[in-house]
Amino acid sequence: MNNGIHMKNIVKEFGGHRILNGIEIKIEKGEIFGLLGPSGAGKTTLIKILTGQLTQTEGEAELLGTDTRRLTDREYSRIGMMLDNTGLYERLNCYDNLLLFARIYGLSGDKPQEALKMVGLWEAKGQTVQKLSKGMKQRLVLARAMINGPDILFLDEPTSGLDPANARGIHRLIQKQREKGTTVFLTTHNMEEAEKLCDNIALLCEGSIVEYGNPGEICRRYNHQNKICLSLKNGKQILLENDSNGAWQVYNCLKEGLVEAIHSTEPNLETVFMELTGRSFE
Repeated sequence: MNNGIHMKNIVKEFGGHRILNGIEIKIEKGEIFGLLGPSGAGKTTLIKILTGQLTQTEGEAELLGTDTRRLTDREYSRIGMMLDNTGLYERLNCYDNLLLFARIYGLSGDKPQEALKMVGLWEAKGQTVQKLSKGMKQRLVLARAMINGPDILFLDEPTSGLDPANARGIHRLIQKQREKGTTVFLTTHNMEEAEKLCDNIALLCEGSIVEYGNPGEICRRYNHQNKICLSLKNGKQILLENDSNGAWQVYNCLKEGLVEAIHSTEPNLETVFMELTGRSFE
């Protein structure tokens, strides 16, 4: 069974203005894929095409082995979505919110309980949504997205506005989904999040993919300096060539107990994006 996502030469135009320009991506089953780019780059438009909410102007897109222009209830029952608009019912409690969606999916009555326990909200099952913290709301939306045990999970900025502790909790839940074989399509502005979670990423700028691949490999690809930086205990820093001579200097500094930390000079994803596009993610 095909649980992946395939896009070939996807173009989308609105009123003669090209929003997406020849997007080509292949996401395999069990992969966490990250789509990174600033606001207005075309991320939401791409998700809407993949989930059948919009039709592309040109190109082909497949979800779960089906043309995204012909998705049916069968495919939608295998998809989970956590988008920027939460869609929660503020006056209902956590349990009733999930019970409503479980009934829509035709799921058994124990699914809301399982989903709430999965995200650590079972003790808060009776609280109304309007009384939940930002982090609790995010976990509830994720529980709703996962309640049907989806084969593909779309997460649009899942940790936006969360403190580090809550963000780490969301990350653990996402990683558990991958362990189950779920394919995860993630959009984020958070470079560290992408590097930590994603098997592959695409950097999207003004509707075009400017770089694609494993986050670590991309950063190493643009490591033009290729040097080693030593932070010494006396507060000084030494920049060394990444060669045999530099290795001996590192060895001598370590032998003499002078080293506080060792770093490579490879850039992060934001630095790569700025090099390629001349702009930041903000």
